[in-house]
Amino acid sequence: MATKVIMPQMGESIAEGTVVRWFKKVGDSVERDETLFEISTDKVDTEVPSPASGILTQILVQENQTVDVNTVVALIDGAAETAEPALSAESAGRPTTSLPRRSEKTGKVRTSPLVRRLAREHGIDLSLIRGTGEGGRIGKKDIEVYLARQGGAPRPSAPVAAPSAKAAAGRPAPLAFEGPTKAVPMTPMRHQIAQHMVTSRRTSAHVTTVFEVEMTRMVETQSRFASEFERRNHLKLTFTPFIIRAVVEALREFPILNASVDGENIVYHRDIHIGVAVALEEGLIVPVLKNAQDRSFLGIAGDLQDLAERARKKRLSVDEVQGGTFTVTNPGVIGGLFGTPIINQPQAAILGVGTIEKRPVIRDDSIAIRSMAYLALSFDHRIVDGAAADQFMARLKQTLENWQEPVVQAAEG
Repeated sequence: MATKVIMPQMGESIAEGTVVRWFKKVGDSVERDETLFEISTDKVDTEVPSPASGILTQILVQENQTVDVNTVVALIDGAAETAEPALSAESAGRPTTSLPRRSEKTGKVRTSPLVRRLAREHGIDLSLIRGTGEGGRIGKKDIEVYLARQGGAPRPSAPVAAPSAKAAAGRPAPLAFEGPTKAVPMTPMRHQIAQHMVTSRRTSAHVTTVFEVEMTRMVETQSRFASEFERRNHLKLTFTPFIIRAVVEALREFPILNASVDGENIVYHRDIHIGVAVALEEGLIVPVLKNAQDRSFLGIAGDLQDLAERARKKRLSVDEVQGGTFTVTNPGVIGGLFGTPIINQPQAAILGVGTIEKRPVIRDDSIAIRSMAYLALSFDHRIVDGAAADQFMARLKQTLENWQEPVVQAAEG
């Protein structure tokens, strides 16, 4: 019997999606939950898993085509029975590639990508585990029970190496020219970014203020405890959690920076949801760290690594890229001194973090070498006055220059 693969609805407000890439071609076998195709919507780019195991017999929506949600985009044949009528190429008005249906049992273990990852991390042969899910499907709980019986326990995921400067910058591949110019259609993500940036410029009265901040204490703390932090938590200790913690404290004191505009109303947000820009090869995405005001330093560090890793692997849900109340972007990763970032609508402000570098500065009438950085805040002058923006930045500067939180003790707790 044929299984219909549909265009998923990645959020209540999303009505359509674009097929960006197929990871399988007609005639390929596919496992349930194996990545089948990638889609792009106006909220998120993500990879879609297969709803069933079998043979991909038809692809009804080609790459770069945009269709409504719940449209059948492909068919997977997993049994010998004749498939029920589905969306044909003629009725869909789209080109199709097809293959005569056939039945094939793979005999492979039924499970999910998460479970397979856990199995690899712990060196587990999944064929030795009896799944308790529907049809013998192996779940995360089955892995945990198996480890407990073996006298082991799930351990934290191995640390993910920080991306190189080139990777973080999303450096494109070299272009091959056949003439004096080369026209390349915008990708769905690039098109959406263009629309959002222009809309933001038209919507908000952008003003940017720049502060120079001494990061010496923060850098020394990171350098001193990086190895111990990673050993205990299997997490890289980067500068970003320090920035986020300082931002949270400043937003508590100046909630107008954690607000938005709704018509003629100013909407203040109780919770602090911080978007953190992540550069991808094909563009930019902003996963959101929800309820940052309730997170410990360790919690922020872990969530940031998880969100960034899944953003690069296109594993984010729509909920994880919307609802932000303030955004942080970090051009300093690749050496940028500072910029004038564009506000992520409908938020009131966005913070740009420049590169941290040692510079000569004047301290007590003497020249000293200190780790310095420029922080740039773009804010919506419709609701945020310059005085409030500068007071927010002064509070941020004070926290970073006089860092006091013991990150290792926070890790222990």
